Amino acid sequence: MSLCEKKHCPSCKASDVQRHGKSHHGKRRWLCLICGRTFSWTNRLNKRFRQKIWFRKWIVEGYSLRQLSDQSGHSISTLQRINSYWLSQIPKQRGNWSKDRYLIFDGTMFENRRGPFVVMNALTHCILYAEAHICEGPSDLKKFCDYLWNYGLSPQSATLDGNPHLIRILRTLWPQILIQRCLVHIQRQGLMWCRQYPKRIDAKHLRKIFLGVSSIRHSSDKSCFLTQVYRWEDKYGQRIATSAETGWVFSDLKRARSMLLTALPDMFYYLQDHNIPHSTNALEGYFSRLKQKYRQHRGLAKHHRLAYFNWFFHLCQR
Repeated sequence: MSLCEKKHCPSCKASDVQRHGKSHHGKRRWLCLICGRTFSWTNRLNKRFRQKIWFRKWIVEGYSLRQLSDQSGHSISTLQRINSYWLSQIPKQRGNWSKDRYLIFDGTMFENRRGPFVVMNALTHCILYAEAHICEGPSDLKKFCDYLWNYGLSPQSATLDGNPHLIRILRTLWPQILIQRCLVHIQRQGLMWCRQYPKRIDAKHLRKIFLGVSSIRHSSDKSCFLTQVYRWEDKYGQRIATSAETGWVFSDLKRARSMLLTALPDMFYYLQDHNIPHSTNALEGYFSRLKQKYRQHRGLAKHHRLAYFNWFFHLCQR
């Protein structure tokens, strides 16, 4: 949207106008050279963009309407109209991501297992693209990644939480991409499945292995970690895989073992290239700030919620 609108006659819409003195209030008047009408001109678009500063503070800073009213001098009803106008507009999305190589993918949920899903540049920590209300299933993620592919995204690596649908889609669209599994997600999920105070000997040893996931910083740490995993697998793995034992504790132990062995090939790309982040913490922190601001506007009308998220992603990209 342009900041200025060309002057034209409100009657005949002609743009052939010239100055014609001032009104008794001191405001500039204009004369239409086509129909002869005189009129005053107000650039309504410029007024909208001057008012946008209060909408920006409402989105980014999380100010309430009462706080903005004290700062701006506008009434609460005026601020509501300003917010409603800008929420009805669609923010522009950046459309060329050909230079972005290192990415972070992650999402969060708000209601009905749906919520924002975001891709972030891992080097600048800027949001590249976001959808405000999707499910992290194959159909929605396929549309999300197809949009990125259509606009020239060609990533070298992607750090994510291990969603199998997303991994399959990324490797289909970009066969050479390096999928870096988030170490924090691996550690947190593994410790949850092993329990805080496990009774089984195999679970106790596996818990110690998971505790060391986030401390791998060098190749020597990687070698030590892999040695511990393979020793544990040789000692307990086959027995766990073939056991007919049932129950929540044993089922969670099997899940922890399966997750670790599946993630192992994609856990250490960040040791070869330091531009690859080893976790999705940058996006987790962004989601934390988003939820904090959104919580202050939890009375927002349903038809404005998606627009709020879209504007937050547009105005607050880091």
